[in-house]
Amino acid sequence: MSLADYKKKRNFNKTSEPKGAKTKPSKQLVFVVQKHDASHLHYDFRLELEGVLKSWAVPKGPSMNPDDKRLAMMVEDHPFDYKDFEGTIPKGNYGAGEVIVWDNGVYIPVGGGTDINENEKLLKKALKKGDLKFVLLGKKLKGEFALVNMRKDEKSWLLIKKHDEYSKVTNVLKKNRSVISGNTIEKMQKANGRKNSHIK
Repeated sequence: MSLADYKKKRNFNKTSEPKGAKTKPSKQLVFVVQKHDASHLHYDFRLELEGVLKSWAVPKGPSMNPDDKRLAMMVEDHPFDYKDFEGTIPKGNYGAGEVIVWDNGVYIPVGGGTDINENEKLLKKALKKGDLKFVLLGKKLKGEFALVNMRKDEKSWLLIKKHDEYSKVTNVLKKNRSVISGNTIEKMQKANGRKNSHIK
């Protein structure tokens, strides 16, 4: 899978984002959710597949409530090593603003098993069909979810929590700290000398 779009949008002399040189043979597929306060606050939902991170921007963030259907806009693939990226993308660069790793963990497709190659085959088929069903084993997000294409274009999807033992109506986004550093977006903004009225 190509990272050309990712690289074309970034000047790596000015941003500390990963260039995408690293790859690794996974034993388990990883996922990451990055909270990103760029021009608008949103959450970037990323699933590892074939050595890259398939990525969706979720404006309202993920939910553990099955009644919530969150718009998820598919964006360019990101390199695998982006999964650990936290920091500030400098002003004037694509996606300028603060980024934290809000959640991370591993995931498997519904109906999948322990063979990563077979899991990726299932996921590729489901992605092409526009109906991805998977189980997240994260620190904040757990249980079965689905990403469903809305059929109006290739980029517009819905992220939906399925009913299971982990579903709940409480707002999981109130858990606002990075699972890597313990940082919050607000703390980073204060350190950067800026405030945004839309911070949640």
